Amino acid sequence: MRRALALTALCLLLAAAFVAGCGSATPVKPRRTGGGIPASLLAGERPIGRGPRFQPPVSGPVGGACTTPLGRRLQGHIELFGANRVVLLATGIGTGRPRRISDGRLTRAGCFGDLVTLDPTGTVYFRPGRTLTLGDLFSAWGEPLTRRRIASFTGGRVRVYVDGHRSSVSPRAVPLTRDTEIVLEVGPHVPPHTHFTFPPQPRTELR
Repeated sequence: MRRALALTALCLLLAAAFVAGCGSATPVKPRRTGGGIPASLLAGERPIGRGPRFQPPVSGPVGGACTTPLGRRLQGHIELFGANRVVLLATGIGTGRPRRISDGRLTRAGCFGDLVTLDPTGTVYFRPGRTLTLGDLFSAWGEPLTRRRIASFTGGRVRVYVDGHRSSVSPRAVPLTRDTEIVLEVGPHVPPHTHFTFPPQPRTELR
């Protein structure tokens, strides 16, 4: 019963985050489907993939100094698509053990590195003044990222979008910058979101 409730809470958290992040930077009147949902919104939606391949756990090292508390952070949002499905960034990337996770969200960790994830919505929190890239994020996650691979997914060249614009930069070299929406996809094309509505900042005193 507890597991079922936790799964339901996680799904609601993810749904809220992804719906909040959808939309165009240009205010245009959306074409709506029969159900009242904008067609442009539906075009970019994909289900979350099932199984460990789509939800790889944290296995990489903490990057940078691992300290407490969390402290002030900037934020960016990362969306990953493989095999036409959403691939989730793991909760707790860049944090030290022991970790405590409740309903999919990190509530306590041994320490916090230069970049961290606190839930699986794709929001990454990083220290101001650090020069960090997607390569640093994937190294801390423990998953590969190349021009032709995202975690375990292949199927052609990896496409990179920053704030909705196609980027020719190597995926590992894409910088993490404040309030940026970054989309990585391999396999079938998924129309990229142009921005993300971020949740309130986490408590700086989180330990």
